[in-house]
Amino acid sequence: MKVKICGITDLTTAMAAVDYGADALGFVFAKSKRRITEIKAKEIIGHLPKEVLKVGVFVNESIDRIEEIASSVGLTHVQLHGDETQAISDSLSYPVIKAISIHDKQSIHSGKDFKCEYVLIDGPKGKYRGGNGLSFDWNIVSSKDFQDKKVILAGGLHAENVEEAIKLIHPYMVDVSSGVESDGKKDLDKIQTFIIKAKRSHTGGIKDEFIYTAE
Repeated sequence: MKVKICGITDLTTAMAAVDYGADALGFVFAKSKRRITEIKAKEIIGHLPKEVLKVGVFVNESIDRIEEIASSVGLTHVQLHGDETQAISDSLSYPVIKAISIHDKQSIHSGKDFKCEYVLIDGPKGKYRGGNGLSFDWNIVSSKDFQDKKVILAGGLHAENVEEAIKLIHPYMVDVSSGVESDGKKDLDKIQTFIIKAKRSHTGGIKDEFIYTAE
């Protein structure tokens, strides 16, 4: 089971997460309490192992700006967390993770039909587009809904429920942000516990097919 820690803002947290076994780190370049500057992101990414995925989170940003930031800081993947169209996704030179907010069975179709390598299934929109810690009914999502994509499930995940979520969704990776924080800051103990529990879980036979995200 792969794990992504999102909302990274400092080197200490980034390196600790990698040491604990994180496979991907997320850097938010949109309006958020976890927003990071290009200078800081570049500094952190410069210290990360090559094999760790560096994901930039954007919301309704221009193609040119996304490309500029991604190239400048050293991203490997671009996460589109707004109302981006298929045309915008197709125009990007980086692998795309398209995020969708799940509030009912019907809302799954927007991610199902979007042509990209990854789709991130998130909870309902809150103050920000992601990282609100809001979950949704996992029972309305089936691993068969996104057969041709690696699916990232986000929203309301933490150490106490990640194992149950993995068993229900059969993901490829889990992604967490607010679920590993204390008083609005990343908590290293919570990060370690979350990664341990996620990685010891079993996907029920579907391997390397889906990404599960916790935000």
